[in-house]
Amino acid sequence: MHLATHLPPRLRQTLLSPEQPNAHALFTTGADQLDDLLGGGLARGALHEVYAETAPDCATAAGFTLALALRAAGDRAIVWARQDYAGIEAGGLYGPGLAALGFDPARLILVEARDVLGILRAGAEAARCPAVGAVLMEPWGEARPLDLTASRRLTLAADQSGVTVFLTRAAATPRPSAAASRWSVRPRPSRLMEADAPGWPAFALTLLRHRAGLSRQTFDVEWDGEQRAFADLAPLPGPVAAVPPGGTLVEGQGALRRAG
Repeated sequence: MHLATHLPPRLRQTLLSPEQPNAHALFTTGADQLDDLLGGGLARGALHEVYAETAPDCATAAGFTLALALRAAGDRAIVWARQDYAGIEAGGLYGPGLAALGFDPARLILVEARDVLGILRAGAEAARCPAVGAVLMEPWGEARPLDLTASRRLTLAADQSGVTVFLTRAAATPRPSAAASRWSVRPRPSRLMEADAPGWPAFALTLLRHRAGLSRQTFDVEWDGEQRAFADLAPLPGPVAAVPPGGTLVEGQGALRRAG
């Protein structure tokens, strides 16, 4: 079934609009240091993998992936294919939370499938639709069908259509793939705003693999939902104690809050 079938008129018009960003240009993250080390940004029209460092970090990995998808997609629709079990483990998608990240939930096409094969079919179909801005695929666990051959097929579809595809993995071990980049993500304490208001979501990133042969790199970034861009963060000044849910931590002269 074509993606534009039975969709709300506003979203159908977005999908059928001929306007789209340069299909194979780089898209920037907005974080200067990160973009510089990546040679200007990440490849659009390619496959990128994001691994949760631990299973409880799955929501953090999904948030980071959505932020990248927003940078790649511009104002176009985003297709998010989730395995049912990912929703059980990480929770369902929450509209106000998506809006807080700077994403209009009306632009979301959500596909839920019982198994990995369903995720693969939905993701591959969406990746072949050049009017889509980005595709997120979120299976759970090792997901054996997502092997090297499957990643090559997704890469080929992304290359031909110019659609950027993101694969979010949790409770899984990295295996050989054709992805242009592979990341490991965990939450890090964010900076409090004025009057101790919660800060922007913050991420501790590790670049595990890059098609250009970049060596392993680590980055600390935060996501500004108003600007829809990442910003570099200075590394934390030494070990940080665990923070209870809803608690705060004072480190040196600044207060830090656990993001996630």
